[in-house]
Amino acid sequence: MLDKLTQQPIETVSVYFDNTTIGTTTNDKGEFSISYTDAVQSTLVISYLGYNKVLISDFRSKNNVVIELVEADNALDEVYLEYDDGLTRRQKLRLFRKEFLGNSKFGKSCKILNEDDLILKYDKRKKDLYASCKVPLKVLNKSLQYEISYDLIDFEVNFKYANLKTREFTVNSVVYFGTSFYKELENFKKNKSIKNREQAYSGSVQHFMRSLYNKNLKDEGYLIFYDGFVINEWSYFTVEAVENTDFKKVSLKENVSILYDKDFQSELQLEIDEFFIDTYGNYAPIIGVYFSGVMGNQRVGDTLPLDYGLYD
Repeated sequence: MLDKLTQQPIETVSVYFDNTTIGTTTNDKGEFSISYTDAVQSTLVISYLGYNKVLISDFRSKNNVVIELVEADNALDEVYLEYDDGLTRRQKLRLFRKEFLGNSKFGKSCKILNEDDLILKYDKRKKDLYASCKVPLKVLNKSLQYEISYDLIDFEVNFKYANLKTREFTVNSVVYFGTSFYKELENFKKNKSIKNREQAYSGSVQHFMRSLYNKNLKDEGYLIFYDGFVINEWSYFTVEAVENTDFKKVSLKENVSILYDKDFQSELQLEIDEFFIDTYGNYAPIIGVYFSGVMGNQRVGDTLPLDYGLYD
């Protein structure tokens, strides 16, 4: 790992597979090594404060490569002044926490350790809340026993109804993107985490995608509905192997409802013709695959790393 301008090695650069627990840092020579299995399909992220992030998706075809980091252009940094947008910072933080971390018991157990780094803006005309951060957010998830480093790329909440006087808000849509690295807490409490992680996984988007890949939705507790009636899921979903890859291609005849464990209901809406999925629940593209209901309400506080269960 070198500084592109000086050609000097950079130490302690973070290197990790996005949304996993697999990561490392560079040594004093700027070198690193990282192990992975064929199951890991997520992007390799190279991140260092003050430099532009590097994302590598074709890492399997690379070996002993030299990566040159470019210093971020500080001239492009925006200066945000506090101004009256109708909400105090405390109120914006409360809305952000709810829609970023989630309102479940797992989400409520989370704490953002560096909230002061967040930049929050509210657009009264559009009823939109925006958030950005120049450093990764550090999220402590006490229930799932993870510390998450979340590099926020985009965050926007649009409210269907927003009354600034009564502070009543009804969410219309939530969109957020970023890269993340999971690390088990130093004083990891295994017994506490196992039950909570299993509960977070059951009925999650990750669980659903893995079940879809393996074509065992019913065995995993899922029923698929269309127009209020239970249907044969494979008359609506088409799941096909992609030659020479570990991925499968998925298409959907009509948007459907999903019932998990006879109690938890979600909706799946596709705005693309097809998407690709692997056995561990990685799917792409993400844009165009939309969940509402229980799965749509899951947030960062409810999610597990993509390598969850790989080595159990």
